[in-house]
Amino acid sequence: MGDTVEQMYIALISVHGLIRADNLELGRDADTGGQTLYVLELAQALSELPNVSQVDLVTRRIIDSHVDADYAEPIEVVNEKFRIVRIDAGPEEYIYKEQLWEHLDGFADNLADFFRKQDHIPDLIHSHYADAGLVGSHVANLLGIPLVHTGHSLGRVKRRRLLASGLTTEQIESLYNMTRRIEAEEITLATAERVITSTHQEIEEQYEIYDYYQPDQMRVIPPGTNIKQFKPPEGNELETELFGKLTHQLVEPNKPVILALSRPDKRKNIAVLIEAYGESERLQQLANLVIIAGNRDDIDDLEAGAQEVFHELLVAIDRYDLYGKVAMPKHHKREQVPLMYRIAAASGGVFVNPALTEPFGLTLIEAAASGVPIIATEDGGPRDIIGNCHNGILIDPLETSTITDALLKLLTDNALWNDYSSNGLEGVAKCYSWQAHAKRYIELVTPLAQRAELLQRQPLERTSHVYAEQAIFTDLDLNLIGDDVSLHKLINLIRENRKTTKFAIATGRRLDVALRMMKKHQIPEPDILITSSGTEIYYAPKLTPDTSWAQHIDYHWTPHKVRQLLDDYPGLEKQPKAEQSRFKLSYYIDPEQADIEEIKRLLHQEEQSVHVQLAFGQYLDILPIRASKGMALRYVADHWQIPLEHIFVAGGSGADEDMMRGNTLAAVVANRHNEELSQLIDTDRIYFADKPFAAGILESLEHYQFFHQAKTKKTS
Repeated sequence: MGDTVEQMYIALISVHGLIRADNLELGRDADTGGQTLYVLELAQALSELPNVSQVDLVTRRIIDSHVDADYAEPIEVVNEKFRIVRIDAGPEEYIYKEQLWEHLDGFADNLADFFRKQDHIPDLIHSHYADAGLVGSHVANLLGIPLVHTGHSLGRVKRRRLLASGLTTEQIESLYNMTRRIEAEEITLATAERVITSTHQEIEEQYEIYDYYQPDQMRVIPPGTNIKQFKPPEGNELETELFGKLTHQLVEPNKPVILALSRPDKRKNIAVLIEAYGESERLQQLANLVIIAGNRDDIDDLEAGAQEVFHELLVAIDRYDLYGKVAMPKHHKREQVPLMYRIAAASGGVFVNPALTEPFGLTLIEAAASGVPIIATEDGGPRDIIGNCHNGILIDPLETSTITDALLKLLTDNALWNDYSSNGLEGVAKCYSWQAHAKRYIELVTPLAQRAELLQRQPLERTSHVYAEQAIFTDLDLNLIGDDVSLHKLINLIRENRKTTKFAIATGRRLDVALRMMKKHQIPEPDILITSSGTEIYYAPKLTPDTSWAQHIDYHWTPHKVRQLLDDYPGLEKQPKAEQSRFKLSYYIDPEQADIEEIKRLLHQEEQSVHVQLAFGQYLDILPIRASKGMALRYVADHWQIPLEHIFVAGGSGADEDMMRGNTLAAVVANRHNEELSQLIDTDRIYFADKPFAAGILESLEHYQFFHQAKTKKTS
């Protein structure tokens, strides 16, 4: 048992950004955002605890005429137990975090000197973000102090987002020092006694892919919410100017408000909420729908993804003729958001988050703190929030009926509404306030400060590569799906090798349909999800869309002309809207009436630069000339720097053929559509499995000794 620490001295390190106690410049730039607010509020909450003697928030000192002189003060005393300590490192002027890497060793040395010159050193260091993690690791190892770390965001995950935005690997290295950042995160994980995350999902989807990840190291403590800012109604909310602005388009503005608040992002799935509302006359009688989806002046000036979302929302409003019942204001200010929640609560309304994926769900906590019952996706963070607060209903974001049923239940049962409202207020104060966060935090770190509960590290093996070395690509229908026992074995095998092997699904289905099928068969979110026959690419852990790919394939693509040529073509029938997308026109084809080669000739004669593919003998897809599953695979391989020779592809129909040709290691699983791929029987590097479905994939991986080769590459 270590020495008893009666009152703890804690040092929080947040190197970058502009940090001061008052008038925090949130949103000034990418470095002065949520993390700076988080560490400031954490430090403030810790300083209010009786068993904490002192809190230092350590950051970089900045002397620069372009920023306030506050940031040049070496020490800012916030209260008798809390001070902001600014350490000299690198140039005096303000620079962004990507330029700080060369100066972090100097920061660590200066911070260690600062601590040594005091009467006593901290009992605990808590680093925030990769740069502070590197500094904290050096100082902790030098002075023998336990280190706790919070990542806020991780380099391996950010790299996926940057690739999705169109940057090359070389540009990412040049702009973001990504290899250095990831190595700093590995060093931090190798040093830290505990790593604090917001959700369990964050551990499973992000930290587990790091070499120095240790399961016993991880602890979940949700971030605190400012319950002075987010609070229940005071009585005059429905008389405010903001209420008038939100409801001026509504015919009956005094009905309860169903409130949705999110970015205009396809993953937020707001269109399904309009669909649920539009299909229920009872819901329309009971309540109005208010959607806050970012700010806009002109939809045509927004980026393509946001344009697509607003188009979908406006079409849905028009389809169900919801004018006067749905409001979608063009502008709002950040400081108005707390009042929006109170307006929803005062009206007897509900807050809805139908996102396809929701790792945490801060808006749900803000709504709960405002007394609004919540309805939220059963994915990720909302499960924890509703589990702790008992203040709402979980729904399946892919099934509109679950949203409709939940809304009707809350809007017609006053007793339940009141219970959920009061439960939310109580639950947030108990589990999600800064006071609750600080209390749980101290319970976690006190044994570390006393040296009584240090981490017992498990043996691990480092990979030879900063990034993945190989990948598995497979179709969904008749490949993964069809044999759940073998599927479970395959998923476990992929999980065991996830540090070296990326898992990708390439399907002809739309994103929402693919997600519904994956959920039904308990297939975890892949690292890469290619949907709509190769026209859309998404990356884990938040289904980040690859906007660069969309720009690349939008080349000589004129879908309206293709429709004119094919919509009345004999033997073709348009598939339902659910199967159509921006870059994919889908038809049912009767091979006895329509010849695919004649269709290709017609499109070519009419100067249509398109890719035509047939799947399962009856599905015809028309895509942009640059789009296909194989093209998408090669684009991902190039961006992620995975050699094609290290990629295993499993296919089962003609739509998979161009993924399988070339330098990939390919396999055809046994199913009734093998004849579409029979011409590949004599092709090198294509194995025809005897078994169907996932069993055929397992057989083929064994044939190629795929994971054995990865181990050989790693040790050679």
